Amino acid sequence: MADTQLDSRASENIADDEVERPVVYDEEGELDQNFLDRSRELIRNEDVEGLRAAIVPLHDSELGDILQHLDFNDRQSLVRLLGEDFDYTALTQVDEAVRLEIVDAMPNARIAEAVRELNSDDAVYILEDLDEEDRKEILENLPFRERVRLRRALDYPDESAGRRMQTEFVAVPPFWNVGQTIDYLREEEDLPENFSQIFVIDPSFKLVGAIDLDRILRTRRPAKIEDIMRETRHAIPVTMDQEEAAQILQQYDLLSAAVVDENERLVGVLTIDDVVDVLQAEAEEDIRHLGGVGDEELSDPVLTTVRSRFLWLLINLGTAVLASLVIGLFDATIQQMVALAVLMPIVASMGGNAATQTMTVAVRALATRDLDIYNAGRIVRKELLVGLLNGLAFAVIIGVVAGFWFDSAGLGQVMALALVINMIAAALGGILIPIVLDRFGADPAIASGTFVTTVTDVVGFFAFLGLAAWWFGLSSSL
Repeated sequence: MADTQLDSRASENIADDEVERPVVYDEEGELDQNFLDRSRELIRNEDVEGLRAAIVPLHDSELGDILQHLDFNDRQSLVRLLGEDFDYTALTQVDEAVRLEIVDAMPNARIAEAVRELNSDDAVYILEDLDEEDRKEILENLPFRERVRLRRALDYPDESAGRRMQTEFVAVPPFWNVGQTIDYLREEEDLPENFSQIFVIDPSFKLVGAIDLDRILRTRRPAKIEDIMRETRHAIPVTMDQEEAAQILQQYDLLSAAVVDENERLVGVLTIDDVVDVLQAEAEEDIRHLGGVGDEELSDPVLTTVRSRFLWLLINLGTAVLASLVIGLFDATIQQMVALAVLMPIVASMGGNAATQTMTVAVRALATRDLDIYNAGRIVRKELLVGLLNGLAFAVIIGVVAGFWFDSAGLGQVMALALVINMIAAALGGILIPIVLDRFGADPAIASGTFVTTVTDVVGFFAFLGLAAWWFGLSSSL
C-alpha cells in the first residue's frame, strides 16, 4: 500500500512538473511567439527569478532556439542574468555566428568555468571556433587532467572522429568479474553521466572488447568479464572523417562505438547523439554547397553572406557568358525567325531542371557511399535511359505545342529533337560530373552545379539553334 501511495505521489509530481513547464512551441512546432515575447520582457526588466522559472527547465535545444531568435543585446543579457544557471550546452545548438557573439563577450575565465561543466565533445565544439590565444588561456584555467583531454582532442583534424568523440568513458580490465564491475560503477564518482557500453582494455590501454550494460545486469557476479565480453568489430580510428564514422554507426545500428588511436588504444567514444548531429550537419552542408553558398548561416552578417556567395556567382557569370557566346554564333538565324528567341529558354530550362534532379541524387549517393566504382556503370546507364525517356515524352508535348503555336510543323520537330538531345546531355552531365569530381578528390556538392548548368545551357542552345539554322537553310533552299 505504501508503495502504491509513493508511486501515486510521484505520478502527481511528474504531472505537476509537466503542467508547470513553459510552453515553448506552438501546435505547428514553431517557437511560441508569446513565450518569446515574455522572455524578452523578462530580460529587459532584468527579472532574474522570472527568467530562472521560464528558462532553466528548458532542454538545451529549446534554449538554443530561443537564443537564435533573440537579438545581440538580449542574448548577452540573458547569459549575464542567469549566470551559473545558464546551460552552456545550448551553445552547441546555435549557429557559429551566434555562438561566437556570446562567447566573445565573456571573459576567458568564465568560459573556462562553463567548459568544466560540459562533456568533452561539447567543450571541444565550443573551443574549436575560438582564436588560438583565447583557447590557450581558457585551457590554462582548467585542471590538468581536463586540459590534457581537451588539448589532445583539439589536436585532431577538423571534422574527424577525434573532434566529435567524448573522452569520458567506462573501461575495465578483462580479469575483473561482474561483481567488481558493478561495484566500480556504483562507487566511482568520475564516470560519464550517460553510457550504454563498458569497454574492456588491457594494461597498455589497448581495446580488447566491450560489454553492453544489459549484459552486465543479467549476468551473475562471479562471471569473468573476459568470458562475457564481445569483440569490438567496429572500432573507429581517431582520424577518420566524422561523416564516415557516423555512417558506420548508422549502418550497424550502434548506440556508441569505441574510438582508437594509431596504436589501437582506446581514446574516446562516439555516441549516437553525436552521430545524429554529424549526419544533419553534413546533409545541410551538401544542400548549401549545391546552392553555392558555402558554410553560410542565417545569422551571418551581411558582408559575410555577400563574400560567401560572390565567388560562385562570379563563376556562374562566366558560364553564362559562355552560353551567350554560343547564342551569338546564331544571331543571324535568330534575327530571321523571332520564334527561336521565344523557344530557346524552354530547352535550356528543361535541361537544367533535369540535370539538377540527377545531380542531387548523385551527390547524395556519393556522400552516403551508395554510389561507388562498382555500381557507377549501372547507375549511369539507368540515368541515361531516364533522360532519354523523359526527353521523348516532353519532346512530343513541346513539339506539338510549338508547331501549333507558330504554325510550323518543322519548328516543332526541331524543338522536339533539341529537347531530346539536351535531356540526354542533362542526364549524363548530372551523373558523370559529380562522379568525376569525386574521383579527383573535389567535393561534388560544391562544384557540380556550375559545371552541370554550363553543359545543359551550351548543349541546349547549340542543339536548338544549330538544328534551327539547318532547318531554316533547308527550307530556304526548297
